[in-house]
Amino acid sequence: MTITRFCLVRHGETDWNAARRLQGHTDIDLNTRGLAQANQMAHALKKINLQFDVLYTSDLQRAAKTAKAIEALFKTSAISNSALRERHLGALQGLTTDEAPIREPALWKSHLSRNIEERLRNGESIQQFADRIKTALEQIREQHSGKTILLVSHGGVLDMMYRIASNQPLHAEKKVAVPNASVNWISHDGYAWTVNDWGDTSHLEGLALDNLDL
Repeated sequence: MTITRFCLVRHGETDWNAARRLQGHTDIDLNTRGLAQANQMAHALKKINLQFDVLYTSDLQRAAKTAKAIEALFKTSAISNSALRERHLGALQGLTTDEAPIREPALWKSHLSRNIEERLRNGESIQQFADRIKTALEQIREQHSGKTILLVSHGGVLDMMYRIASNQPLHAEKKVAVPNASVNWISHDGYAWTVNDWGDTSHLEGLALDNLDL
């Protein structure tokens, strides 16, 4: 049996995370706390002597800069992959969770209902997002079968990977938290996915913010 293991890391905190502002594809940098979290996460992986074969990251800078902490400590280079970006949230991008229901009430209501076909006006539907992430995940798995893959991405992306690995329906409410700079594990045995460990933030100093309910 060939086991392919994925260590999934969410990026560190941004100012928009702290403000509960929807980021989506907006390219927001890490804040000071986020940079510290990235370093704490990388050192925790080094402390357990994590052996991985390849490092992937979303091309958005909040993920890429989180990956840089791993690159520096492990003397490796990350493969940037735009397919690992957060869901494009269309007209909701840039709005806080307080502003959205006032400025885009119909879209916000549809968003909260987890209408899997809602594109949020020129954004990406949950179904489109799921298809993109599943394709990217399977391509990486097939390319590195039997290896350990370290992957840095976003809260919505990791939530989607959890759904894929646990067979959670797309329309179901979010089941797990994906805190900033958390470490999460899934694996594939050649037949099916398994969630091995989730939401580890024991390496962080202080609490980390969960991803917004996407």
